[in-house]
Amino acid sequence: MPSSIRVPLALAAGVIFGVSATLTHTVLAEKRAPADTLPLKDLQTFVEILNRVKSDYVEPVKDETLLENAVRGMIAGLDPHSAYLDKDEYKELNTTTTGKFGGLGIEVQLQNGLVRVVSPIDDTPASKAGVKAGDFIVKIDDTPVKGLSLQDAVQKMRGDPGTKIVLTLVRENTPAPLILEMKRDVIKVASVRGRMIEPGYGYIRISQFTGTTGKSLEDELAKLKKESKLKGLVLDLRNNPGGLLTAAIDVSDDFLQKGPIVSIKGRDADSNREFDANPGDLLDGKPLIVLVNGGSASAAEIVAGALQDQKRGILVGSKTFGKGSVQTILPLQNDSAIKITTARYYTPSGRSIQAEGIVPDVAIQPVKVSKLDPSEAAEGIHEADLKGRLDNPNAKPADAKDGKDAKDAKDKAAPAAAPGPDAAKDAKNQADQLAINDYELFEALNLLKGLSIAQGN
Repeated sequence: MPSSIRVPLALAAGVIFGVSATLTHTVLAEKRAPADTLPLKDLQTFVEILNRVKSDYVEPVKDETLLENAVRGMIAGLDPHSAYLDKDEYKELNTTTTGKFGGLGIEVQLQNGLVRVVSPIDDTPASKAGVKAGDFIVKIDDTPVKGLSLQDAVQKMRGDPGTKIVLTLVRENTPAPLILEMKRDVIKVASVRGRMIEPGYGYIRISQFTGTTGKSLEDELAKLKKESKLKGLVLDLRNNPGGLLTAAIDVSDDFLQKGPIVSIKGRDADSNREFDANPGDLLDGKPLIVLVNGGSASAAEIVAGALQDQKRGILVGSKTFGKGSVQTILPLQNDSAIKITTARYYTPSGRSIQAEGIVPDVAIQPVKVSKLDPSEAAEGIHEADLKGRLDNPNAKPADAKDGKDAKDAKDKAAPAAAPGPDAAKDAKNQADQLAINDYELFEALNLLKGLSIAQGN
């Protein structure tokens, strides 16, 4: 892809504190002449305000600080995803391309003066401690978050690996605040992981879209194919905050034979692009289920939208985050950068999902499943248990007796059970455990099995 269009999809409102790979590559923008002359009167007002602050503020403030604050406010006022990145922030942002960075493992943005969790990243301190997408961070250790800038909040959450931090969270439908203690860590994130749920049915989880995600997906699929003949696949994009546009295109292309994947449209018509799939479906047309939820954003929504519009996969879960814009990183001469929204993206059908999200084909709200206590379970009553019921004309003599007599006859005739595990019972137990641990995945697997049977696999 030409460097002039290597645009990453950024999701967080501002600084990401060693938590995600949503921003990686930079773009060297072509220099253009300003469309309009700068308003001299407004510039004079700006200079006047600058001088007033310098002379009248209660404490002396450096010119560099005032100008940087002005730039931050100007960029942050554009939209929730645009931001000014100083030298250190820009350097840290670039390190996320390696998939190794320090922090807690969460993607955040500022909302209503509070830090909102967009998504925790798998196998990080935050996810292990129980942080969930949609949580509001109201206190960092003993410091209230209200009134802090996103940058200030992020700085307080940063720290050396191994040091402890306590986050106080407010969660929807939870009456009391949650207090979670965790240790900062150097986070190494494998963006793609796979396993077999059952023989023939694979599962691949993509936690974020990095520069290696496309290749990693192909490797995981190859491993699954070696392990068992694939009848279908569940692609899990839940709580995936996004990442590189190129990675989203690669993943979509792996499952599509042809047709558009995504199009990008900005102010400059010359920068508009459409990306199409190349021939070759790694699943060879086998059924594909895509799991999504409110934490699926940006690049994850590009993949979900492409597979849904192309009718290549069935989306299962809840409505996605709804980020349909593209951010470009523009380096500056002082080793800092600005991250600004430069375009909107559109799914193959031409729809923008900005601020709307993608509605799944099969909606499943998160539920908690628990196993029924055997003492509470009632034995079902069947027709054969009813007194005076009609006999089955095709029944064997033993079946024509009362229910108890028939059961006794069956027990006497049944041979002793062979030693060893009961495969059917084990399979049921595994299914029950999956439903308890991950109900959405349980339902996705059931749907995948049905599609596989319909295809004759």
